[in-house]
Amino acid sequence: MRGRSILRRFLDSAVRYGKMIKFSHTVFALPFALTAVVLAWRRHPVEFLDILWILAAMAGARSAAMGFNRIADLRFDARNPRTRSRELPSGAVSKSSAVFFIAASSALFVFAAAMLSRLCFYLSFPVLAVLFSYSYTKRFTWAAHLYLGFAISLAPLGAWIALAKSFYPPILFLSLALMTYIAGFDILYACQDIDFDQSEGLHSIPARFGLGPALHLAAAVHLISFCCFIAVHVWFDMSSVFLGAVLIIGLLYLIEHRMVKPNDLTRIPVAFFHVNSIVSVVLFAGVIADELVRRNVIP
Repeated sequence: MRGRSILRRFLDSAVRYGKMIKFSHTVFALPFALTAVVLAWRRHPVEFLDILWILAAMAGARSAAMGFNRIADLRFDARNPRTRSRELPSGAVSKSSAVFFIAASSALFVFAAAMLSRLCFYLSFPVLAVLFSYSYTKRFTWAAHLYLGFAISLAPLGAWIALAKSFYPPILFLSLALMTYIAGFDILYACQDIDFDQSEGLHSIPARFGLGPALHLAAAVHLISFCCFIAVHVWFDMSSVFLGAVLIIGLLYLIEHRMVKPNDLTRIPVAFFHVNSIVSVVLFAGVIADELVRRNVIP
């Protein structure tokens, strides 16, 4: 019974911390990092252990960044009706526990980076600085959405460097596709908090320019993302299978933006959690299918 009680407490804690950092949102960036792994595999040997360390690094970096963001935004989350039920404002997770969680996650990221290469170890510290600094950008610039996209876009670039041990310029198209993918839907998501952001003096594109222009800017950013996917198709000599996946992504972007109107923001959660989350999955499925065709596994 004692062992079962300990296990239950552990699982309850894991669920609370998972909710605090929105672990389910890992689906947005992780497939991009794994896409970089598949692309690097064409030119460089990839060991199974390398993939495990990349996954550990991704988990550590994202957990540390989200935990840090929750502490940095604690006083705002406590006043925002949409966020006051989150784990820290509600007291489900204590601030001291969150600090320990951030430290442990950061240590995991740095250790995983060190296991990949000395270069990755050295780069892990400025990467953490970039990830942590995002949490303060809404205090002084409406371009916070772009900075968030930039911070997350380091994932595929980091995965490539971890495997190739060098920089390859075309991989920037994949990173830029991720940056604009994240920035576009973050602009949409921020539309829900336009009144709160304005009252608190927080900066965002919706708060600065209004709902209509914000939706147009989000669409423009996603158009750039779509163009970057096309560039990946060209520069990495992908097959028509990958191009088909890119066209599906373009359709998903179109559906997402058709769902959200300046006078009706009620479908933002659906656009964000359902339609938008499929984009990265379709990308990874496309690159895997492309690789199987390339290696004649699929005729």
